[in-house]
Amino acid sequence: MMNLLGKQGAPRILSCAAACLLALTLGACSSIPVPNFPGVYKIPIAQGNIITQEMIDQLEPGMTRRQVIYVMGTPLVRDPYNQDRWDYVFNYQPGGEERGQERISLHFENDALTRFEGDFEPAEGAAWYSVSQDTAEASDTDAS
Repeated sequence: MMNLLGKQGAPRILSCAAACLLALTLGACSSIPVPNFPGVYKIPIAQGNIITQEMIDQLEPGMTRRQVIYVMGTPLVRDPYNQDRWDYVFNYQPGGEERGQERISLHFENDALTRFEGDFEPAEGAAWYSVSQDTAEASDTDAS
């Protein structure tokens, strides 16, 4: 009987199979984190509305929607079912480091800003600071 692979056919098939197996194995390892090489620049990634403490401090109770847009910019998310709530979200990842997120939700009644909630607190001297202090004192009085 004649050998169809020839004298060196079996080693050639084994080496091809080993190369294919190695390629598949390396392709499956794409979830392994890539090591940080010194001197390689990774760009910072920012998405959404930039939110700063200065912007929050400029917000005042009773501001109209247009005034809020002037201070904060157009909201990233406007709920189609609740037009009285605007959400501002800012995602950032500085140069391959840990990803962070800041958010704030503004609530309106009759086209006037009534409250906000999220990752920021009003600073001393801001218009909302006295409102938040009054609310905290009222809740302390109610609890007594």
